[in-house]
Amino acid sequence: MQASSPGKSSERVAKYADMFSAMGTEPRLRIMQLLLSAHPEGLVVGDIQGELEIPNSTLSHHLEKLKTEGLVEVRREGTFLRCTANTDALQELLQFLYAECCTRNKALKPEQIVRICK
Repeated sequence: MQASSPGKSSERVAKYADMFSAMGTEPRLRIMQLLLSAHPEGLVVGDIQGELEIPNSTLSHHLEKLKTEGLVEVRREGTFLRCTANTDALQELLQFLYAECCTRNKALKPEQIVRICK
């Protein structure tokens, strides 16, 4: 197995930083929570708006940022837009953190993280 090059590693870190940044506001994190709680069906934009009580233009801005970073997928269903969390992207992001904090230097105990998730 070949180790990844420093340039490739830097690109991955930059990608993950952008993903974290996209979730780094309260409304966007709340959107992600909603979409994960509605997984795998997701929610139509109107339902997200009703739940979060934020203006449509603001919601569109937040969804676009999450979509751009690959965290949310949007598909048209007639006149509605249905949003789903991209769980593959989230899993990749969590694996990145897990590899650093729980396997390489053992900063955290894996069983503590799993306990939190249950």
